[in-house]
Amino acid sequence: MKTDFKFSNLCGTVYRKGNLVFTPDGNSILSPVGNRVTVFDLVNNKTETLPFENKRDIRRLALSPNGNLLLSVDELGQAQLVNFRRRTVLHYFNLKDKVRDIQFSPDGRYFAVGLGHGVQVWRSPGYTREFAPFELHRSYPGHYDDITHISWSPDSRFFLTSSKDMTTRVCSVDPVEGFQPTTLSGHRATVVGAWFARDMGAIYTVSMDGAVCVRRFRPHGVEENMPFGEFPRAADGSLVPMLWFTEQRHYAQQSARVQSAAFNAATGLLVLGFANGVFGIWELPEFNMIHSLSISRKKINAVAVSPTGEWLAFGSSRLGQLLVWEWQSETYVLKQQGHFYDMGCVAYSGDGQYVATGGDDAKLKVWNALTGYCFITFPEHTSAVTAVQFTKGSQVVVSASLDGTVRAYDLVRYRNFRIFTSPTPVQFTSLAVDPSGEIVCAGCQDSFEIYMWSMQTGRLLDVLSGHEAPISGLAFRPDGLALASSAWDHTVRVWDVFDRTKAVERLGHNNEVLALAFRPDGKELCSATLDGQIHFWDVAKAAPAGTIEGRRDIAGGRKAGDRVTAANNPAGKCFNSLCYSADGTAVLAGGNSKFVCLYDRRSGILLRKFQVSQNQSLDGVQDKLNSKHMTEAGPADLIDSDGIDSDTEKHADRSLPGVRSGDKSSRLLKPEVRTRDVKFSPTGRQWAAASTEGLLIYSLDETLVFDPYELDENVTPATIRDLSRRGDHLRALVNAFRLNEKHIVREVYEAVPPLDVALLARDFPEAYLERLLKFIAGILESSQLLEYHLRWISGLLSSHGTFVKTRSVSLQAVLRMLQRGISRMHQDIGSVCDKNYYTLGYLLAQGRRAAEAGPADADAATTGGVTMADVFGASSEDEQDAMDVDTEVPVDA
Repeated sequence: MKTDFKFSNLCGTVYRKGNLVFTPDGNSILSPVGNRVTVFDLVNNKTETLPFENKRDIRRLALSPNGNLLLSVDELGQAQLVNFRRRTVLHYFNLKDKVRDIQFSPDGRYFAVGLGHGVQVWRSPGYTREFAPFELHRSYPGHYDDITHISWSPDSRFFLTSSKDMTTRVCSVDPVEGFQPTTLSGHRATVVGAWFARDMGAIYTVSMDGAVCVRRFRPHGVEENMPFGEFPRAADGSLVPMLWFTEQRHYAQQSARVQSAAFNAATGLLVLGFANGVFGIWELPEFNMIHSLSISRKKINAVAVSPTGEWLAFGSSRLGQLLVWEWQSETYVLKQQGHFYDMGCVAYSGDGQYVATGGDDAKLKVWNALTGYCFITFPEHTSAVTAVQFTKGSQVVVSASLDGTVRAYDLVRYRNFRIFTSPTPVQFTSLAVDPSGEIVCAGCQDSFEIYMWSMQTGRLLDVLSGHEAPISGLAFRPDGLALASSAWDHTVRVWDVFDRTKAVERLGHNNEVLALAFRPDGKELCSATLDGQIHFWDVAKAAPAGTIEGRRDIAGGRKAGDRVTAANNPAGKCFNSLCYSADGTAVLAGGNSKFVCLYDRRSGILLRKFQVSQNQSLDGVQDKLNSKHMTEAGPADLIDSDGIDSDTEKHADRSLPGVRSGDKSSRLLKPEVRTRDVKFSPTGRQWAAASTEGLLIYSLDETLVFDPYELDENVTPATIRDLSRRGDHLRALVNAFRLNEKHIVREVYEAVPPLDVALLARDFPEAYLERLLKFIAGILESSQLLEYHLRWISGLLSSHGTFVKTRSVSLQAVLRMLQRGISRMHQDIGSVCDKNYYTLGYLLAQGRRAAEAGPADADAATTGGVTMADVFGASSEDEQDAMDVDTEVPVDA
């Protein structure tokens, strides 16, 4: 199997902390998720996580006005310059302090960075690799406390800086005659934001207590206001003294404090997000309230407005929510929420189209593996979800929880239709559903028993006893005739669930068993133990078939509080989740570490080791610690020295303006990097890991073009195209697969006449059958030749059915890819027909009326004066006659 899996997407986490940024066209929004950036395409309904990583959690994002350059800055001031369109990192730069805000100028020539009490303006770098791309233009001191917000004037000559010292400063990029940096005061709380009006005739400032001030600019002693940026002269040529004054002062009547604010100069809309989860929209400068809505139970940490002012984006870090709201129609464009506690389990549907995840927040979420969106959340559980699994047809998903219930959910009607409980309250930690979907089994951690229920009736069928410790894993054999269970009593037991007269096979281990998995053919079973080993067992003989020592492979990472190095620390070096690949040739294993290991089954060799995160904001990522960061109060990383990460709801910020450091006793929480569950997709093209960061999805690299197979010197693109032109399609297609350039394969494949598909499918060599099926599955979802692809699939499977049946295990991944593509095609066509049902009925009814009226009155048989030619766009009698052929079809058809 191929092992070149690369990071593809991050699901389960939509927003952590930081600011939200719309793209210049307003069709996408950028959200920081840990140390990565996720792009939500609001028009095509897709998500994409950019392939680069910052060293720590991202605090601020800035996108250039043309949408080409992206600046991402982490919590320690390490910045990355990214070519956003090509998704590549151009430069790394250290700003040497924690960044409070960063903004590009409207002309794209500069960007301003708020560092501590001052602001630095840098020239924007180019798109090529340079030795020193970042050039400092000027530094601007003047505030007595930390910067909170930066905004630019429309002409890019001036910018505003807001601060915790309750003031706003007006600064110029370059010296301007007649202008001196000005400080605007008058607020009684921290200034959250300040912006220029579109015509630069006013400045709007917002403070945390809800006060909104409108500032105007005019000559001294004159009542007439002037746009800022114009400095008139008197008759003698001297500059006229100018002054700022507060024209109006408004208050947002809310009981909570303002946490975030955004202003759109084009529409004059001011959006405020409050600590109680309420946001409001006001129109400036009149301060007319347009709308107010409660969207969250926690404070709104980030607010963004699209360039056109139609869409509003809100982020809440406590709940992990990201919302995009269209205020004119009062509808949600995007409404996503990740697991706000750890994600504990993951499962793929049978066709690999959906991914289900369960978390410690007692919620079960189902994600679309193609788009990365969560389309349904089931909140019925009252405690952590510990296991989840799909049934065979992918229409039902089953989950087990510590609340003592096992629930079955219908993915067609989106409801919880079955609840399985035990006679006495227990906590379920493992789950298994037989291949037919009729039997549901769950293991518990307190009574050490396995409960069996019927999916049809919900009745308890049997209770399997025998384990002497908490049960850690359950798995049905693929044929459904046996159930394997692992427990902390050093055993794996194989039960015959339909014939209880047979003895239970007991597979002994030297340590506690933490996980187990069956090979897809059901002939082998693997188990992971607490000493870091993976054991393989022959199911038919109940005998050991091999062992892999994985302790050193999964070892790595030192926690902030560890007193010994990572290499000498014996604790926690074990696997807690296992999964076979789709063809059964490899085993994927993950545990309480930053690594996920991929082993070859036959040789026991480590094929690849994936590091799930480089985020140093997580505990256990670094292999070595710097002793200078260890203080008497503990690790320096866990001390919030300046209060920037403090939660104002729990710890009030009582520091006075000008104080250089905050509360020395406040502590930060660093989650530990780990993987709690790993699963291979049934298609074999990707695998997923439920980690601290979220649901990480790794896919095979699709950019590989040249991968020859049985290639000789006579196989060239010219000879292949020549064979196709001469009508020798079979040889042309075989040679195209030998050359294995995707565009040539597709060109030759689509050149085959549809009537010859059945004949070519019958004579197609079986050595290339898997490659052809994989190629069809790859283009099935993006091509419009639906019937053509179905002819090929039907012909190949009908003509080579015996070959496919004998190699069903090796072809399982390809067949599941075909199933996913066909099912998605069926859903798309069905949804289009459902949405146009009444339109089709109207057109057919009009055609029947026109046929009944006769040829002379056909054009007059209309409704509302609309002719059939107007409906169908026909311009000639021949086209009209061709469209009237099917008019006798009844409407119900």
